[in-house]
Amino acid sequence: MSQPRQKLPQQIPVVVLAGFLGSGKTTLLNHLLHHGGGTRIGAIVNDFGSIEIDAMAVAGQLGDSTVSLGNGCLCCAVDASELDEYLDRLTRPSARNGIDVIVIEASGLAEPQELVRMVLASENPRIVYGGLVEVVDAVEFDATRERHPELDRHLAIADLVVVNKADRVPEGEHRRVLERVRGLAGGAAVVPATYARVDPEFLFDCRPTRERIGQLSFDDLHRYDGGSTGGDERDEHDERDEHDGHLHSAYDSVSVESEVPLDPRRLMAFLDSRPEGLYRIKGYVDFGAADTRNKYTVHAVGRFLRFSPEPWVPGEPRLSRLVLIGAGIDAPRLSKELTACAQDAPHTYADEHSMWGVLRYVQEPSDSERDAG
Repeated sequence: MSQPRQKLPQQIPVVVLAGFLGSGKTTLLNHLLHHGGGTRIGAIVNDFGSIEIDAMAVAGQLGDSTVSLGNGCLCCAVDASELDEYLDRLTRPSARNGIDVIVIEASGLAEPQELVRMVLASENPRIVYGGLVEVVDAVEFDATRERHPELDRHLAIADLVVVNKADRVPEGEHRRVLERVRGLAGGAAVVPATYARVDPEFLFDCRPTRERIGQLSFDDLHRYDGGSTGGDERDEHDERDEHDGHLHSAYDSVSVESEVPLDPRRLMAFLDSRPEGLYRIKGYVDFGAADTRNKYTVHAVGRFLRFSPEPWVPGEPRLSRLVLIGAGIDAPRLSKELTACAQDAPHTYADEHSMWGVLRYVQEPSDSERDAG
């Protein structure tokens, strides 16, 4: 049976956003900043020029290359050598009431796999990998592959691929590009998009809009000014609220709740065979007799998986609650497979080895965290 562990601090997902020039990644970043629904985003970019700083009511400077944006979001202009420094700065509790998610725009910084490696290797206990999102131009897909053969490699390591400008190619060509991208992406979620509109809830958890005094948020500015996305993808209909309801059609979600503890071996078998298109898994699990002290928070994005044990609060209902998010997934089948992970005899003594598969994905507290505890 596992021993009680110190609770890790709430970790901030770090999403790496990549794509070649003209694919629409900056438009996607601007879309996330405009439609975060109250989520405080730390945007790390190599150039302020393409991010709509003026339209977002810059509130002031917090340093030579950090700009405070309208709803508590921050934007940093960095090169790769400064990445760790700015990850540390953005994740400090004092960082403008706290950042909920960090998005790194890869262009001009480094190869996306290098940024992913840096995030995964970071010793910052306040961050967790949030996935590599690769934006692809459907119109220029073949030409881009010819000019940049490394695109195939980028797609192979991506956790989510956004096939942008889907409305600008004939239906048959659109299907061909999607099929080719899916073949190169190795099971990653692939989502078609127009004007890089992807529901932020697909990429990260959105927070309710907070009360603000004396300052408008991005969402307020967009609502009153009409908002623009900049660049060559601007369109008068680009960001109107009437389109927001269509964003959810790009992904599917499955919610499962169980009062019966889950069997750790069965759950790991499910997680090890995650189907194509399943992008995120979040929630927490009760393993019953395998660990009576802790519930296990689950964070999975693409191929990345992490469990974090937290002590049960006295009187808290002992349930397992999981949400799965993906594109083109078989929701009923996934729900059935997760339900089948329940223990046959939940109150019996657990095999002492049953948790080994789970514990491989538990992040141990750092020395400083142990000392603080």
